[in-house]
Amino acid sequence: MANITFKGNPVTLPNKEVKKGDKAPDFRVLANDLSEVTLEDSKGKIRIVSVVPSIDTGVCDAQTRKFNEEAAKLENVTVLTISNDLPFAQKRWCAANGLENVVTLSDHRDLSFGEAYGVAIKELRLLARSVFVIDSNNEVVHAEYVSEATNHPDYEAAIEAAKAAK
Repeated sequence: MANITFKGNPVTLPNKEVKKGDKAPDFRVLANDLSEVTLEDSKGKIRIVSVVPSIDTGVCDAQTRKFNEEAAKLENVTVLTISNDLPFAQKRWCAANGLENVVTLSDHRDLSFGEAYGVAIKELRLLARSVFVIDSNNEVVHAEYVSEATNHPDYEAAIEAAKAAK
């Protein structure tokens, strides 16, 4: 298990970490229109899965913007931003920020993603900040569990992994 802190306090991630080279676990999350989304829905694409504790915070906002700006420059790459925020809050955030092409997904209902990827924080029912790059064959080619949930991920490492993925 990854050792993660949230505002300096240790938190528990009870599920197994996903590592580079693993087959990406499937998951079920909700889109802003409450439809169900799985990993297979983006099959054939390279995915940057940007995991944030809450879309309404400064670092989460910056992370979502950065990955979407960078991915727009890459061919066959999509960014999935996943949090435990309600789909309504995610939709409102996108509208308030004028971001029409950002894909935000909610894991609030089942914690399916959080449990499958080992990022569900037991004490807070939030997702730990993390980034996964999944290639078109559903192999994890990059995995980062950010050690302090209020810190930024390594954007460049994830973007480089997406560029190199097939």
